[in-house]
Amino acid sequence: MTALENATNTADGVVLNGFVLSPVVEQCTGCDRVREFGEEQFCSSYPVPSKKWVGGRCNFATHLKAQTGSGAKVNPLKASKRAAKGR
Repeated sequence: MTALENATNTADGVVLNGFVLSPVVEQCTGCDRVREFGEEQFCSSYPVPSKKWVGGRCNFATHLKAQTGSGAKVNPLKASKRAAKGR
């Protein structure tokens, strides 16, 4: 079963579970969450994909690697105390 199997095409656009879906933007190309409905592509996780890219990166994007190592040094003593407390 695809994520957009229950979607319907209305005058407002493609509707799924009461949400009007917007087509994906260029940055979504290659993401595993992109599904086709008719001749357009839509995100299976978020109805308005363009808003997810406003802050720089979509948190649902499966085709982008997470950036690791911000360059901030971690104090090993504090890290071990936090781990012991369960934080």
